[in-house]
Amino acid sequence: MEINRNQYFLAGFLVLLIGLEFRMVESIQLTPELTRFLAERNNHPAVAAVETVDALVGTKLSLPPKTVVPPEWIGWCFISLGAVLVLHSLAMPKPG
Repeated sequence: MEINRNQYFLAGFLVLLIGLEFRMVESIQLTPELTRFLAERNNHPAVAAVETVDALVGTKLSLPPKTVVPPEWIGWCFISLGAVLVLHSLAMPKPG
């Protein structure tokens, strides 16, 4: 399947919006469930400590939510990539 002009435009527009979103936020706070999921996948020692306390006390403890601070350049990267895709779509011939 060949990608046509409209699909390039849509992909570029979405990437451009994601870049603008990254430029607008300073940090992203993850939910406790996602924090626990990531800690389990990375074998973080805090997971073992929380599981040990859970087993001893019998209550369900949760890890503190993780805060992710995206670097400033990532927003500019998405914006520039989206702009290139939009301009490329405008230079392509119309479908049909």
